[in-house]
Amino acid sequence: MRFLPSASPRLVWRLACALLVLPALLGAQENETRELVAAYAPKKLTLDPVHIYTTMESELATALYEGLAGYHPLTLQPVPGVAASWELSPDKTVYRFRLREEALYSNGDPVRAQDFRDSWMRAIDPATQAEYSFLFDVIKGARAWRSGQKGEVGIRVISDRLLEVELEKPAGHFLKLLCHMAFAPVHPSLLRTNRWDGESLIGNGPYFLAGRSAQELRLEKNRLYWDAKSVELDAVRIRLLGDPGEASREFNAGRLHWATDWDSEALADRSKIVFHPLFATSYFYFVCAQKPWSDPRVRRALALLLPWTEIRTEDTLFPTTRLIPAIPGYPDLEGIGATDEAQALKLLAEAGHPGGAGLPPVRIKVPEGEESQRIAALMTRTWGEKLGLQVAVDSFAYDDYLLEVKKPDYTLGTVTWIGDYPDPLTFLQMWIEGSNLNDARYAEPDFDRLIDESLGEEDPQRYQTLGKAESLLLSGAVVLPISHAPAFALIDLERVEGWFPNVLNIHPFKYLRFRTERVPPGVARGGAAAAF
Repeated sequence: MRFLPSASPRLVWRLACALLVLPALLGAQENETRELVAAYAPKKLTLDPVHIYTTMESELATALYEGLAGYHPLTLQPVPGVAASWELSPDKTVYRFRLREEALYSNGDPVRAQDFRDSWMRAIDPATQAEYSFLFDVIKGARAWRSGQKGEVGIRVISDRLLEVELEKPAGHFLKLLCHMAFAPVHPSLLRTNRWDGESLIGNGPYFLAGRSAQELRLEKNRLYWDAKSVELDAVRIRLLGDPGEASREFNAGRLHWATDWDSEALADRSKIVFHPLFATSYFYFVCAQKPWSDPRVRRALALLLPWTEIRTEDTLFPTTRLIPAIPGYPDLEGIGATDEAQALKLLAEAGHPGGAGLPPVRIKVPEGEESQRIAALMTRTWGEKLGLQVAVDSFAYDDYLLEVKKPDYTLGTVTWIGDYPDPLTFLQMWIEGSNLNDARYAEPDFDRLIDESLGEEDPQRYQTLGKAESLLLSGAVVLPISHAPAFALIDLERVEGWFPNVLNIHPFKYLRFRTERVPPGVARGGAAAAF
């Protein structure tokens, strides 16, 4: 799961329009150093693969770790990683992965099949509380194991270089799952540690963590990486800048190649802002664990009272009533798109709360940000005027909000969810009962059954089954979609290559490099290029 702070739709819209018309103001210069400098907003982060949770953490992990397969930087399709090849049984339930002989950790130890088994078993250990443990449910016995029922799990070590994985049933999306960092191997020395700093971190990715402070992380090329010849940078420096204006000034001065948070008004060249769609949705959700919010009639009634034309306005970029962004072949679903007060009052009466009588106070938790607070204010006004409900809105700093939504003491929360792999399941599987990412505490046997059925189906039937599952979330107002979120990045693509806009907003560091200036034959270079 990946959170994004909410932004004003007016600001987003103005910025998007500006990107279409602003010309390039500055020419690119070749950077002859081999250190790429990126700036991220300073957030709490972990480098433990089983607890990686945010976009920033996921991106950093592509530098430090590598699983059996990894993302192609443009298509996001699985490409061989530690696994040089794999075979699939005729019944499509058993994968056999052949690990590379040259796959090593950054300290020189070989990456073994046993490391994968031990790391995956740690991920599904209930004591670990891994956020993405449910992704392993496709493996035979994994769901029972993470639920505390010990038994056989279909992860078998045939030899140091041969790993066999048995699935519960055929799963066409399994190789996509393997790109997720929850499936990365952890060095044996780190399996029982809580320290993930520069001194103790041993990875198997294209870079290793050479240093870490409150201001920056420094990554250096892992010369022992099996494909080191394809890694052209010597180092990557991640600066943690809390001031967007400083990021803009550093970018203007040529001391920054890439930033994820900046002040557009302070930029000398806005043409360096890259804008692209994401496989992402911003939505509010009900916490469904306790009555009356466990009753879909009550949730739907409150949703039908809301002024949706004020929530999804003309300034809202990519407004939506559906959870999953459009995918070819996936059902075209619709959630709640308009106010219907008569139907809302009828549902409340059926649920035993005529006119809202007997409904408890509502508490809404939101992260700091104009847009989420604007929508929460509309909810407060509407439910107060129509039902006389007491509504409290609590706003939290980003890092604190991630912790707050894990508590059961609120009625509604909000999130922008970016898919972890390009498939509808990445939006749906987290809502199954027992998922560590099910902050809504939603528990619906029919929903879980549909998700389970889909795991053994092929497209297009699988899409139809998943569409039915999404319909339960939408019709029961578990989720209240607002918009499909775009992505913005500040990057000089005339200097940096290997960075491609993609729907997951994941840019594997392995492929990043500086562009080489090509001088035509017979033309002399005019002078040295600027360097950091």
